[in-house]
Amino acid sequence: MHALFEEAGKFQAGRILSEAESSAQIELDSGKRVKVKGANILMKFDKPAPAELLAKGRELAATIDLDLAWEFAPEGEFGFADLASDYFSESSSVTEQAAALLALHEAPHYFRRAGKGRFKKAPAEILQQALAGIEKKRLIQEQITVWAQELGGGACPQPIRDQLYKILFKPDKNAPEYKAVVEASRATHKAPLDLLQAAGAIDSAYEFHWKRFLFENFPKGTSFPQINAPQPPQDLPLAPVQAYSIDDSQTTEIDDALSVQGLGTGTVTLGVHIAAPGLAIVPGSPLDQLGRSRLSTVYMPGYKITMLPDEVVKIYTLDEGRANPAVSLYVTINEETLEITGTETKLERVPVAVNLRHDKLDHIVTEEWLNDASITVDGTPQELLDRRSEMSFLFRLAQKLKAGREVVRGKPETFNRPDYNFRLEGNNGAEPTGNETVSITTRKRGAPLDLIVAEAAIVANSTWGQLLADHGVPGIYRSQYSLAPGVKVRMGTKAQPHAGIGVKCYAWSTSPLRRYVDLVNQWQIIACARHGKTAALAAPFKPKDADLFSIISSFDAAYGAYNGYQAGMERFWTLKYLEQNGITEIEATVIKDNGGAGMLVRADALPLVISVFGAQNLPRGARALIKLGDIDEITLDIHGTVLQRLDDPEDASDDGEVSEEDEDDDSVAGPIAIAVDVNETDAADAPQGAQAKPQSSDNS
Repeated sequence: MHALFEEAGKFQAGRILSEAESSAQIELDSGKRVKVKGANILMKFDKPAPAELLAKGRELAATIDLDLAWEFAPEGEFGFADLASDYFSESSSVTEQAAALLALHEAPHYFRRAGKGRFKKAPAEILQQALAGIEKKRLIQEQITVWAQELGGGACPQPIRDQLYKILFKPDKNAPEYKAVVEASRATHKAPLDLLQAAGAIDSAYEFHWKRFLFENFPKGTSFPQINAPQPPQDLPLAPVQAYSIDDSQTTEIDDALSVQGLGTGTVTLGVHIAAPGLAIVPGSPLDQLGRSRLSTVYMPGYKITMLPDEVVKIYTLDEGRANPAVSLYVTINEETLEITGTETKLERVPVAVNLRHDKLDHIVTEEWLNDASITVDGTPQELLDRRSEMSFLFRLAQKLKAGREVVRGKPETFNRPDYNFRLEGNNGAEPTGNETVSITTRKRGAPLDLIVAEAAIVANSTWGQLLADHGVPGIYRSQYSLAPGVKVRMGTKAQPHAGIGVKCYAWSTSPLRRYVDLVNQWQIIACARHGKTAALAAPFKPKDADLFSIISSFDAAYGAYNGYQAGMERFWTLKYLEQNGITEIEATVIKDNGGAGMLVRADALPLVISVFGAQNLPRGARALIKLGDIDEITLDIHGTVLQRLDDPEDASDDGEVSEEDEDDDSVAGPIAIAVDVNETDAADAPQGAQAKPQSSDNS
């Protein structure tokens, strides 16, 4: 005697060895013996053999017309044998009964289980809904298959093109577009990004990087909503100065300007004048919310996304020929000793006489030109000559301030790398396409004009940071506990030392048109300037204000993403520069051994760090001629091979310079993290975060 029984939701059959009142010992075809409860035994039979019964039963079950079976089935609860009698014949065979059981069990949308071997047919309306759902799934799967075949054949269906960045970086893993990419990737044995590239989903490398950045950071686009630009207060006093700014020619958000009074009197007053949108933008207003959503201007070669709308920037930027609202810090200085003897903060309108552009003046304003009034340079503009004595004083002051900070730092600041400037020809400030001709020029870091502006900003940011602390008004500070390796700059609400700069505290306050934290600090500074000792009561943000911590967290994330994108785009245009100029070899300095990835080297004349391989690894600081390999503009990757060593191994004097900044550099290509995982067995339930092939790092 044999038995068909159910165990853990599965049907099995075997030979009955023995039976008790409530159970039976059954031997399966495999020889395994199992104890089965009597309630689980659904049918006993003499023949056919157990394995044959299951095989023929499954074969016959597949032929059962479920719609017809549903029609035949009784309205109430019934057993599988009852259905077999109605569907096949009153004298249905054991095999037909087994087929009915298997068919009922595998059609839960037609029949609901009501116990062991017992069922009840689903209501008609529920059945229709279930069948419609099954049909919908079938059609979706057919669509997935068609799309996957198109991808595998080198064509990208429009729905997948439309959702490309969502699929790659923030997918709905139940979506048919995502499943089609996974299916095609498995079928073609291609990585998802390679597959999509080959199918033409990515029109250009530049577009890929740009649209990925927008998808992750500006999902609603970069345009501004219609908003009324607030006008500045009309009762501000006019400052008795003629200020001037020093910026790059491409700068339109001019946040800061300088003025000098009292030269030759023994007491000089330096004015650091900062554009004051905080005098009109109200915390919590729509314009504030707009700035808080963006948090910073985004810079990249040839283009930028501003934090505030152009109409707002135009009102508050410190353009020449206007008297614009400003928060001014006046610093009193002993002209002989260059010691700071006092500071004062004022809210006023500041006449700006001229906007000086350092890229047009750096070749004139050299250290020698500033220190020797007899030196002349052809083509020096009159507005610069008129301020030569002031510039000379500011340069001496900047040198003194820098030296003082270096004492606190414990070591001098070094500028061993130049700054690189990127210019795109032909786009005229419009959104680049990636096909523009790029030029890359260098300027010495720490050039006199840079030093003047930087030291004035440090004085303002440290002085105003202390002003907030003295008045019990919270601000957003940048601090660094020490210069020990691994100690990073942090943002917080407490006035703490910044070891990297060498000041007691440091609160970004000099770029309120471009950075949201500077605007926040400006509101707090304005409260101090207006209310003095009662400023803590009037300031928009109170001590331990949770909003400040939220701003810090959001700003850190956004600023890091923006800087990472800027670094990636600078690398993109550097690779374009190599292509456009047919550069196949570069001279470079070894930064460090990069383990199994060869050596990490920095190009001597370009902003480029790459991995290279050679017959043997060269030591840190060695200089070499590098043969460049193929460029991948999607991953921003390029490798090189050492052709020859250029320095004398026995003479350290011709080694290249390598600083701690170089050691920590991570601007070489790293992985692009995409969220498509072709190894997932269930795309809807599996974790995200698969790694694709390398791309430049997102850290600047």
